[in-house]
Amino acid sequence: MQVVILCGGFGTRIRDVAEDIPKPMIPIGGRPILWHIMKGYARHGFTDFVLCLGHKGWIIKRHFLDYHLAHSDFTMRLTSPEKAEIHGEGYAENWRITFAETGLDVMTGCRIKRIEKYLRGDTFLATYGDGVSDIDLKQLVAFHKAHGRVGTVTTVQPPGRFGELDLDGDQVNEFTEKPLVAPGWISGGFFVFNRKIFDRLEDDPTLVLERQPLMTLARDRELMAYKHTGFWHPMDSSRDYKYLNDLHDSRQAPWLTWEAPTAFKPASAA
Repeated sequence: MQVVILCGGFGTRIRDVAEDIPKPMIPIGGRPILWHIMKGYARHGFTDFVLCLGHKGWIIKRHFLDYHLAHSDFTMRLTSPEKAEIHGEGYAENWRITFAETGLDVMTGCRIKRIEKYLRGDTFLATYGDGVSDIDLKQLVAFHKAHGRVGTVTTVQPPGRFGELDLDGDQVNEFTEKPLVAPGWISGGFFVFNRKIFDRLEDDPTLVLERQPLMTLARDRELMAYKHTGFWHPMDSSRDYKYLNDLHDSRQAPWLTWEAPTAFKPASAA
């Protein structure tokens, strides 16, 4: 099953942290947040990724093109740089990555529509390139397959500044984008979609996934909620950047499921 990651936004709210790199490349503990997200999926066996690129996408491409050499000892002749001799096994993830240029000024719904040709199965996962969680992704997929609807959205309960969902049990009745106050469950990303979602998407650069596509999916009772009560946090601001890096540096980062971190202690400054 493939994983679609939206990596094309401008990240205007976090420019004060890193203006020269795209938002998914902003580091946590010296590694891009995108790497952390991909490691989380790989931890559960999902290692086939499609990255929807846009703003400064070439920086993401170059990071992975240089990935093996950047983490290995090697010897090379400057006359034949392509014949670098790697010493030892080096360091490489067993990931398959498709880098898709989905446009510069393009919204999320259109980006997903434009990578339809790269998806092979009937079901795929999708998320944003700027949030980490300790969600059990295998359970998420199992939940999605069990209910048989077109879409599943992971819901969480942080402070209200994201798309709020009106729930009836696990059924999504209404999808509201970014209300002023969100007292209940909100969208945390980490979607699973049946391929039928593409019938609701258009190659329109203004198409926002979280508006018409998900709103109508909810009203048609084709969107279900997977309630996640564990850790979830986005990187939307310099405050988030500091918070996530502090968690990482203190060995209290719950999303590092591949490293078995120490118990998470919530910080009131989050």
